Amino acid sequence: MARYIGPQCRLCRREGEKLFLKGMRCDTVKCAITKRKYPPGQFTWGRGKLSKYGIQFREKQKVKRFYGILERQFQNYFGRAERQKGNTGENLLNMLERRLDNVVYLLTFAASRKSARQLILHGHITVNNKKVDIASYLIKVGDVVKPKNNEISQNIVKANIELVKGRNIPAWIQFRTDALEGVVTQLPTREDSSVPVQEQLIVELCSK
Repeated sequence: MARYIGPQCRLCRREGEKLFLKGMRCDTVKCAITKRKYPPGQFTWGRGKLSKYGIQFREKQKVKRFYGILERQFQNYFGRAERQKGNTGENLLNMLERRLDNVVYLLTFAASRKSARQLILHGHITVNNKKVDIASYLIKVGDVVKPKNNEISQNIVKANIELVKGRNIPAWIQFRTDALEGVVTQLPTREDSSVPVQEQLIVELCSK
């Protein structure tokens, strides 16, 4: 009998690449993609080629799974991206990168984006010294993100930082180790996006 690897690992194997849904596990030999570089299930050899729609749909699903958002949330983000000036796909990725749960994860305050959402929902994270318990909160330039000023919150964050020691922090966020805080110095660009996706395919799908 095949060993159960969990739904998140199966999603990565279905996409054929690492989506880092399991945090640090994705960087180890225990990662499902590292161990088995083929889709889950039987008779994978019998699967036909994806249609153009299938390829576009897979890119959209990849983004949703990567950032942990639902369909209605995705549609809202896409609608806002369309109304903004510039490239719609880049606008979409820019907003998703600026989500508070993603920023908390990038600052190494949490081992995964799912863990980052838990930290935020439990009130352990502040933005500009104000508690924010909304994971979808969009960070702006100049915002200061740090754990709440109490021993429990700071100890949780310190433990997570030590756990994921060595993970690179993107250039658009300045991490101040002594103050245990991150400052958003600029908006992320397309090159700063951490999801391996072809956003133009998503735009073509959602613009039909």
